[in-house]
Amino acid sequence: MRQLDCTPARRYGQPMLIVAALYHFTRFPDPEALKAPLARCACTNGVRGTLLLAREGVNGTIAGTRAGIDAVLAHIRALPGCAGLEWKESTAETMPFGRMKVRLKREIVTMGQPDVDPTAAVGRYVAPQDWNALISDPDVAVIDTRNDYEVEIGTFAGAVDPGTRSFRDFPAWWRENAHRFHNKRIAMFCTGGIRCEKSTNFLLGEGVPEVFHLKGGILKYLEEVPEEESLWRGECFVFDKRVSLGHGLRQGRHDLCHACRRPLAPEDRTRPEYEPGVCCHRCAGEYTEADRARFRERQRQAERGECFVGTAADDEASEMAG
Repeated sequence: MRQLDCTPARRYGQPMLIVAALYHFTRFPDPEALKAPLARCACTNGVRGTLLLAREGVNGTIAGTRAGIDAVLAHIRALPGCAGLEWKESTAETMPFGRMKVRLKREIVTMGQPDVDPTAAVGRYVAPQDWNALISDPDVAVIDTRNDYEVEIGTFAGAVDPGTRSFRDFPAWWRENAHRFHNKRIAMFCTGGIRCEKSTNFLLGEGVPEVFHLKGGILKYLEEVPEEESLWRGECFVFDKRVSLGHGLRQGRHDLCHACRRPLAPEDRTRPEYEPGVCCHRCAGEYTEADRARFRERQRQAERGECFVGTAADDEASEMAG
């Protein structure tokens, strides 16, 4: 079947594209019935990205014109229980996604803990303007709930890095390390807030009495807190072709290894292991020669304009961006 081209037209002088990261926990009795109408709305309005639907709600990141994004957001807000949808916006000069996808999932962010229910209880929200004071308190332990490759390029000063490869690993890490945080209040953060909705509910279920999380996530903090007052160090990984954002949500300096989907600093692209689209120093020993041959052919096709070389957003379905 021929793919719909959902790319908004871009001409000289036109405004930048809007990138909207969103999530909302609610109960969808039949998420499959919502899929096709949502996909039609997005493609009709020239919007690309990934949206996930599950019985627990909706999550994703999309990009398009102002009018296109507004149309899709209005469609989502009209879904059952989604009138209170919140989202974060940033901009992009070029379309950061290759196509539009609406997927059905078991979870809109995968933790693998069936008893976790963010609609029942979550930690206390902390506004970006109040975050510095909280995490500077010596009685507060600050935990980064993101994946190791995200933490590597930026995090809050003094934050604990669990070193997890995926969000699914977080519960086991906590249970092995909970003793380190005895009598501590816990402050947690992630890119846009969705992982903290689940991780704070999980910690409350584990008996932690005081749990806080950054409202709107790192993206909202970088948008609202002046750089000269910021406790953020580095850049924030995002799951689209921009790869990383800095203060003021300005695009960062990182690129992406299209083999392993990890971020690369400019100096990483000068290392001998680096081959565009095929390999970087982090994944040099992780793939077979057959894999490398396949990656090289994909890269050749991309350079000829015959295919889109996906980003982490396309492969991980934007789970972590919300």
